[in-house]
Amino acid sequence: MATDYDEPRVKPEDQPANESLEAIQAQRSASSQTAQIDVEDGEGAEGFELPGADLSHEELLIQVVPQQEDEFTCMSCFLVHHRSQLARETKKGDKYCRECEG
Repeated sequence: MATDYDEPRVKPEDQPANESLEAIQAQRSASSQTAQIDVEDGEGAEGFELPGADLSHEELLIQVVPQQEDEFTCMSCFLVHHRSQLARETKKGDKYCRECEG
């Protein structure tokens, strides 16, 4: 069934059409007071690291894989991409990905 979006919308029967502005504001303020969230100040700062923080005691738990033969490093964004993402290669051998060239 197609919907006519230009047709005026009908209010549900449980809401009177001529409800006063004061009554609507009173309902909103009553509902907003019951939905308050109790948030402590220090909750979100636990795992947050500031720039320049000393991370010398941290160990990386990932395996670093060398660049494969079918990959290249973009000289603009310095990310390693698959050769299918190669947009152009200069005479000097610099390679650029599609995202940086687009």
